[in-house]
Amino acid sequence: MSDLAKYMRAPYVDGARGPLAYDCWGLCIAIRHEVFGLELLPSLGNVGRNRLRDNTEAYRELKIGMQECAPEPGAIAGAFRGQLMAHVGVVVEVEGQLKIIDTNPGGVRVRTVRDFESDYPRVVYYNDSRIFPQQGR
Repeated sequence: MSDLAKYMRAPYVDGARGPLAYDCWGLCIAIRHEVFGLELLPSLGNVGRNRLRDNTEAYRELKIGMQECAPEPGAIAGAFRGQLMAHVGVVVEVEGQLKIIDTNPGGVRVRTVRDFESDYPRVVYYNDSRIFPQQGR
């Protein structure tokens, strides 16, 4: 959990990409990059808490470079309400257990996968094992 301490103290700010504040997408891409060493995903400036259609369009574009997976450290947890992307978190391992770290106006939280999934009708997990066009490795 010590790797996550700085994120736990960061407040939620819609559209924030860190390092002092994050929204759910900002927290997700920062942790994946800084904790797991994965490629930094695009900032997607048009996504936000009340922009479900923009979130869903961004998801559809990013999904091209991703594959569905079981919950695993570093995977994105995409939460849906119907066909709309409502929220994201990232899977982390804490004390040997898989959990989801996410943020919202109430602050950052670390929850079991089951607790995260119980808040949404559908949760899909993704990893980015393929190369994104804009990454150009």
